[in-house]
Amino acid sequence: MNFLFIADPLESFKISKDSTLAMMRAAQEAGHSLWFCEARNVLWRKNAVLADCYSLAIKPSGSAWFELGPMEGRNLNTFSAVLMRTDPPFDIEYLNNTWLLSAAVSQGAKVFNNPTAIRDHSEKLSITEFPTLIPATLVSRELSAIEIFHQEQGDIVIKPLDGMGGMGVFRVGPDGLNLASIVETLGENGRRTLMAQRFLPEIAQGDKRVLLIGGEVVPFALARIPQGKEIRGNLAAGGKGVAMTLSASERKIAEQLAPILNKRGLFLVGLDLIGGYLTEINVTSPTCFVEITEQTQFDVSQFWLKALEKALT
Repeated sequence: MNFLFIADPLESFKISKDSTLAMMRAAQEAGHSLWFCEARNVLWRKNAVLADCYSLAIKPSGSAWFELGPMEGRNLNTFSAVLMRTDPPFDIEYLNNTWLLSAAVSQGAKVFNNPTAIRDHSEKLSITEFPTLIPATLVSRELSAIEIFHQEQGDIVIKPLDGMGGMGVFRVGPDGLNLASIVETLGENGRRTLMAQRFLPEIAQGDKRVLLIGGEVVPFALARIPQGKEIRGNLAAGGKGVAMTLSASERKIAEQLAPILNKRGLFLVGLDLIGGYLTEINVTSPTCFVEITEQTQFDVSQFWLKALEKALT
């Protein structure tokens, strides 16, 4: 099979722990052909969706870890699978790219995750579809509504809907210190919608990333544990990643959501769970493959590859 990876520049990969690179290695080792392009290289030309892309070979080690062939313009429906692995933020250009990929799907391309499904699933707001699984949550642009929510909950976390890697996450404790200032700054004086959630002290045990692949549940989560006085467990914010077997409650949530999301075209999903509560459903570019594999010997990339091969047959 031949796989096209649409991803960020290869030079930006953190080769020691990049999940997309782990996928590429697994596919190459299984004998599949790799192709690469950036999102900017996907285009509509001559009534078709194409990519100006490069054949890709992954080398065993060293700083020059990849080799690209000459650029070729190829119709996306000539690939066995197109893997959308561009990192957020989900801005207008990301949205434009999903529309192009949806056009490619209509022309027969097989895109993972399905671009229409990605558009329909805000990584923050999609949790509202499952209200029994989430902590007390408010979504609003209004300072007054957030103030009332804070009075009711006493200790809350506020975050923007388009944040990633823990960016822009603030905790406001019972004293309400700086609540108005935080809301005005994050919300740009009412121009941006924010999400507020009851603070979950179980964050001390980790913000757990649970992977769903092809409708199945990876049996290990990566608990991203805040360090020092930090409240954010995100690895990008300095959290420590510790792989753990799923608890009974975590597995129950994951097994409930896996078939639902997979049926919608969300082949690879990263659930975020804190204290048994669902806080996010990540569908753009879920990670943590390498950390789980290295700490548990459960090869997530192989699990992903077998599921992808099955979905393509």
